[in-house]
Amino acid sequence: MQRIRQFFLFCSGAHPSMLRRAPADTNKYGGIGGTIFFTGLLAALSAGYALWTVFEQAWSAILFGAIWGLMIFNLDRYIVSGMKKRARFGQELLLALPRIILAVLIAVVISKPLELKIFEKEIHAELLSMEQQVYKQQEDLVKARYAARSAELRHDIDTLQGAITTQAARRDGLMLLAQQEADGTGGSRVKNLGPIYKAKKTDADKASADLQHLDSANTAQIRDKQHQLAAIDSSMKADIMAMGRGRLDGLASRLDALGHITERSTPIRWANGFIMLLFIALETAPVFVKLISLRGPYDDLLEQHEFNYEMERKDRMAHRRQQSEERKDIREQTRAQRVQAAIDKEHMRQQANLDVEKAKTEHWQASEIEKL
Repeated sequence: MQRIRQFFLFCSGAHPSMLRRAPADTNKYGGIGGTIFFTGLLAALSAGYALWTVFEQAWSAILFGAIWGLMIFNLDRYIVSGMKKRARFGQELLLALPRIILAVLIAVVISKPLELKIFEKEIHAELLSMEQQVYKQQEDLVKARYAARSAELRHDIDTLQGAITTQAARRDGLMLLAQQEADGTGGSRVKNLGPIYKAKKTDADKASADLQHLDSANTAQIRDKQHQLAAIDSSMKADIMAMGRGRLDGLASRLDALGHITERSTPIRWANGFIMLLFIALETAPVFVKLISLRGPYDDLLEQHEFNYEMERKDRMAHRRQQSEERKDIREQTRAQRVQAAIDKEHMRQQANLDVEKAKTEHWQASEIEKL
């Protein structure tokens, strides 16, 4: 139990030496460390499941999940350990605001794969519906490629069949007129087989002959176009059967399916929102605990340690600055002495030259006097 407690204290980012001097804050920082640890654990599970849905490889999912969880754990530990209690709450909140925003972003990223796992059954049913919609769209595209030619052939068949029907109706009408002329129910209203009947019978026979000829020609064309239409239908069915009916099971498809479900179902939308809020609460809990907790002995010791360090740093800087100024003065004095020595040396050299010239002049004067 003691080892677990020490581990959670390590997770909180607190200094063990100072906590030993402030045992009253041990439980607080132990709770903060536990929250950070379990947040990292949930992040590892979430990332591992997300990678499993993409690649379906256990070793890569475990490795990536462990790396992601350690990264989130280290980031949360840094965020909490970097927060310090200030004299004013507003100042603390202002300094903690970027950390809170970062924690919210991390919580949203962590919660999404676990939401996919929680609503897995509903997402699977929605994926089947989405697969059918995608297949229907692909089938409609294939049918659209053959629709124009099929409509053209059906229109030609209807036109040829309509011509036969029209000619048959004309033949039937002429035969009816000839029959009515023969039995006296129409035409001249005289029952006989005279020249009028024969003329009408001739027109009816000619219409019948034209119908037979038209029926023979159009039926052949209709049969040919029906064969073409059947070939087109066979090609279309073959293309539809050859379509790859891929399974929608990737991470993006699952997210899309979850979006569709939340749009249609109000309870799932609320549940999805509460799950995200739960993870946001878990992720921001260490930051808010650090904000709302009262100032304790650990914070006083930490502030005292930082103050002593700052004073020591300033003393070291002042001492170094003084040493630098002293070295600068020494360098300036040395440079001045060197300049003065150079000036004295030059003065002595010039004086020596003057003495030499003076001696030469005296010697010349003496020699001239002797000559005179």
